[in-house]
Amino acid sequence: MSLRDSKSPEIKRQEAIYELYRGEQDLIEDLQLARKAYHDPMLKLSIITEEELAHIFGDLDAYIPLHEDLMMKLTEETGPDGTVAQIGQIVINWLPGLNAYKDYCSNQLAAKALLDQKKQDKRVQDFLQRCLESPFSRKLDLWSFLDIPRSRLVKYPLLLREILRHTPPDHPDVASLEKAITIIQEILSDINIRKGESECQYYIDKLEYLDDRQRDPLIDNCKILLCHGELRNKSGSRLHVFLFSELLVLTRPVTRNDRSCFQVYRQPIPVRDLALEDLQDGEIRMGGSFRGAFTAGEKAKNVFRVSSLDPSHGQSHTLHVNDVYHKQQWLNCLRTAMAQQQGAPPRAQQGGAVRAKRRSSTISTTSTTSTDYDEETDENCPPTSGPKLRPQTLSKTRLDQKLQGSLKRKETKV
Repeated sequence: MSLRDSKSPEIKRQEAIYELYRGEQDLIEDLQLARKAYHDPMLKLSIITEEELAHIFGDLDAYIPLHEDLMMKLTEETGPDGTVAQIGQIVINWLPGLNAYKDYCSNQLAAKALLDQKKQDKRVQDFLQRCLESPFSRKLDLWSFLDIPRSRLVKYPLLLREILRHTPPDHPDVASLEKAITIIQEILSDINIRKGESECQYYIDKLEYLDDRQRDPLIDNCKILLCHGELRNKSGSRLHVFLFSELLVLTRPVTRNDRSCFQVYRQPIPVRDLALEDLQDGEIRMGGSFRGAFTAGEKAKNVFRVSSLDPSHGQSHTLHVNDVYHKQQWLNCLRTAMAQQQGAPPRAQQGGAVRAKRRSSTISTTSTTSTDYDEETDENCPPTSGPKLRPQTLSKTRLDQKLQGSLKRKETKV
């Protein structure tokens, strides 16, 4: 056996530790680049105001010392032979500083929305395009740089597990590394909760009501946005549907004074009053629309129906999803919300509706031929805003998987 083979476990451990160190170095360089190549020039050129830049960039500069601190401690622990004997306790002591990212991650949705809005300005467009074509950008746009801290956060559990994987069971670092992994997972969980609440409030603030009576008091209790996206109703009109923890809100996207918002369509349906019906392909004929979304009388696929069990609402909406995968995402989210608000886990059968009496602790699955309320009439009621399906957790997972690269699939989401 060669000397290299005999030392391979320790070599791999040191390589994993170096990967953690090198990642901190790269992050610091990218944060400095975001300031010098983007923030400062845009401020100097007066193409974005200082207040807007503060909203888009957050406190990126403040995080540089945090990561420099970890690099310094790892350097101090490095021996004459270039190896680090123990890293666990160093990381344990350092990790609480990552709580500083809670505000940054919570603000990302609003920051990206503002950046996208500013991109409509030709001067901003031209500046960002020149940056993108410059070697320093590595073909990454500005938002990619602003999202690097978040993508770095989700890698810490993977990096620590990789170090632990190459650490001998009797090594004094094992217990410390296991504790460090638990700590970072708790921190990421807290950041996720804060980020989710912030995203939920962001969309609540963008809801526009045609009538004060449309504003259900339950909206003030909603802290979780389970999913939202673009769907079509039976007549082929686009709706943007939000499933909050306590309310289902159908809307149409509108623009008011260059500000995008979502005009509420009909009355929001409390999840506790919600009935869900998974419709078989071809069971429903969709109406034609002026945009030709459907041929008149076309039999639809990937359709489900939601309705209110409250007689005073008298609502039923047949909704069409782009594909079977996203339909299943919607059904899963709806069933989860209904289970939490109505009691027993619901299960919709094809051709059957999940129904529950108001405030009932049980949900029965009933086969019905659904009596559809006249949705053409609904379409002519107070307008409401529009469609697009992209369950929240799905998009994040996909994005994080791309950002993980060679670290493979074991990802903690932020």
